[in-house]
Amino acid sequence: MARMRVVDAAVLILEKEGATQVFGLPGAAINPFYSAMKAHGGIRHVLARHVEAASHMAEGYTRAAPGNIGVCVGTSGPAGTDMITGLYSASADSVPILCITGQAPVAKLHKEDFQAVDISAIAAPVAKMAVTVLEPAQVPGTFAKAFQLMREGRPGPVLIDLPLDVQLAEIEFDIATYEPLPVAKPAATRAQAERALSMLGEAERPLIVSGGGVVNADAAELLVELAELTGVPVVPTLMGWGTIPDDHPLMAGMVGLQTSHRYGNATLLASDFVLGIGNRWANRHTGGLDVYTAGRTFVHVDIEPTQIGRVFAPDYGIVSDARAALEVFVEVARQWRAAGRLPDRSRWAAECRQRRRTLLRKTHFDTVPIKPQRVYQEMNRAFGPGTRYVSTIGLSQIQAAQMLHVYQPRHWINAGQAGPLGWTVPAALGVATAHPDATVVALSGDYDFQFLIEELAVGAQFGIPYVHVLVNNAYLGLIRQAQRGFDMDYCVQLSFENINAPELGGYGVDHVKVAEGLGCKAIRVFEPDDILPSLEKAKTLAAELRVPVVVEIILERVTNVSMGAAAIDDVAEFEELAERPGDAPTAIVPA
Repeated sequence: MARMRVVDAAVLILEKEGATQVFGLPGAAINPFYSAMKAHGGIRHVLARHVEAASHMAEGYTRAAPGNIGVCVGTSGPAGTDMITGLYSASADSVPILCITGQAPVAKLHKEDFQAVDISAIAAPVAKMAVTVLEPAQVPGTFAKAFQLMREGRPGPVLIDLPLDVQLAEIEFDIATYEPLPVAKPAATRAQAERALSMLGEAERPLIVSGGGVVNADAAELLVELAELTGVPVVPTLMGWGTIPDDHPLMAGMVGLQTSHRYGNATLLASDFVLGIGNRWANRHTGGLDVYTAGRTFVHVDIEPTQIGRVFAPDYGIVSDARAALEVFVEVARQWRAAGRLPDRSRWAAECRQRRRTLLRKTHFDTVPIKPQRVYQEMNRAFGPGTRYVSTIGLSQIQAAQMLHVYQPRHWINAGQAGPLGWTVPAALGVATAHPDATVVALSGDYDFQFLIEELAVGAQFGIPYVHVLVNNAYLGLIRQAQRGFDMDYCVQLSFENINAPELGGYGVDHVKVAEGLGCKAIRVFEPDDILPSLEKAKTLAAELRVPVVVEIILERVTNVSMGAAAIDDVAEFEELAERPGDAPTAIVPA
């Protein structure tokens, strides 16, 4: 058996577990780990400018493809505390990332040593495991357990904290015989599937709600097959968007207070049965539960036992991995269809399509300053079905979900529950690292963009191209809209007269100059007819120069975006609705 440093064993385990992409920053307390990565040579590393950004890059990388696990690495003290937001975001959205931190030597942990903080205690509430390893011989087992936990049950992040002396210690370790620990996933039984499908068969107007668990389980094709076998329309959640293509005849639209379609809400309200698979009944999706649940029967399938009944009690619950459940659902549905046991849903599906044809929001506005709806219309024209969108929070994310189109799983990559400002730039870099030749398009408001704007330099340095659509109204737009209920407009203005950029007319930060100063390309748009050619130019520049390209679109200062305060039957519409095809020319209208 070979004798080696703990950090050399750890790096070999990363390789064996398939986690060979790292985002991070070196420092004194983690330098031994970096020396092991350098000696190994097979671990790819992207140098972030901020450790929080490194954690979001790891998130983006994981979310981009099935089986990916992004790794973020930082030194002791503030590096770990900077990772907490990334851990929270990953935990909230069931995303496995591995955070590795350096730490003061074991003997110094209780002496208030420089940058010595109990990071495992701080991280514990937002991680599946957070541990400071005190014994060198425990490191291989700790890493093995970390990978098992990240993959098992509801996926999530892990933090491993390595004291400096533990990293440098030598142990006996044989990577040739190392094997990842087995991963157990609960699976629905035949009897459970028959019970659920019997309940669905008794309904007149059933729906399937497809959540992020379907994405995590890489089970979108089974979800679509189940819908097609049963003829039941599908409502994807925001985290499940793309599990059924937007142009599929059984795509019924998204439901919710904010990131929803008019026709999606109307269809949910018309339904009498809902089968939820891999979803968590998030409050932005359900709104008030009295309205959401009234007159409907619910079946809930989720991998996490305590998730069933957490928000409301379903009529029937099944603890199962989404793929395992869908496999047995599809098996039963195939047999029942062959035996003529599945009812005809064509009339109900046609009603859903009719709502989709008629309940549309207007996107075609020619006004200056530009209305944001026009931006998403032109994005639909510029970016095809293979586009991978990345966004996090704000009016831009909400309206994008109402108006853009997604056709495949993992092509809408979104921070769902946590929604941390600043997430979009580093997450997009993580996605583009995973798919260097794909069309990756990030979408931010100006405040989200400014939070971690320095990470654009990472894209320039490491040749990570993507297009970043920046909608600029010089406002904290979502907060301003929420403040209407308090009759105020307070501390939400980002506008000021920039003495170096009078052409901005009071919009404040010159994002074009900042982006160019960080080594990227940028285009500014004032006229609606210039949006599409600017997006096309950005695609060309990103492909040719291999750097991020920012398209800043100057919007009208105030736009109130369609949303509800309490219930999905009371979503306020602040703009004109579509009355003719030309009002929403890029909407998908079923035949």
